[in-house]
Amino acid sequence: MTFADSHCHLTDPQFDSDREGVITRARNTGVSRFIVIGATGDFSHNEKAVALARDYSDVFAVIGVHPHDAKTITTETYTRLRQLAQEPKVVGLGETGLDFYYNNSPPADQRTHFRAFIHLARELNLPLSMHVRDAYVEARHTLHAEGERQLRGVMHCFTGNAEEAQALLDLDFYLSFSGIVTFKSAQALREVVRIVPLERLLIETDCPLLAPAPHRGKRNEPAYVVRVAETIAEVKGVSLAEVADTTKQNTEALFALS
Repeated sequence: MTFADSHCHLTDPQFDSDREGVITRARNTGVSRFIVIGATGDFSHNEKAVALARDYSDVFAVIGVHPHDAKTITTETYTRLRQLAQEPKVVGLGETGLDFYYNNSPPADQRTHFRAFIHLARELNLPLSMHVRDAYVEARHTLHAEGERQLRGVMHCFTGNAEEAQALLDLDFYLSFSGIVTFKSAQALREVVRIVPLERLLIETDCPLLAPAPHRGKRNEPAYVVRVAETIAEVKGVSLAEVADTTKQNTEALFALS
């Protein structure tokens, strides 16, 4: 069995002392695809994500600016993103979206740049990795209006309800589930997993955050994506091999991996 971690932040400083060991441990558990997200604080993490993708054959980069940092975006930001997007192992844009829970950036800035990222994804023919919190209804309307069904993407670390999940599935997006799905308190989320077709589902760690049980509270890393897959297999009543193979194929299809 092989697995894909569809959303990990391997440029995070928490991995500076043992990044190569983290990748090796993940490979030893069967992880063969790492989608590294550059939207991790300042813009330099995008360049670091691209550098990692150059160094490792099974690592791919997604570049962007997190909605928390939308207020920092300038015209130059988009110029630099367009330049980085020419790298052969840049496979998506993100994470972008709306976060009205923390509001680390003003909602107006988040809205402006979410729309801009949708337009850029269409221009470059790249998928979006999206982060949405306390804004699913607005995000869905924005994706419908601006995407015009010419956009592909994934709602990463999905924690919404069944209605919100179905609305995104109706727009042909994938839903990705993280270690949260393993938490004892996440029964409602596991019920959502039950209704999401396996063909539209991805798995992720979002590391170094959100370590799954029984590692909760520790630094998360891509090897732990197997625990997410195990929980999904149990909830859906299918084999771990089926979850591993299908979610890996979904990741490869979404990000057009060779």
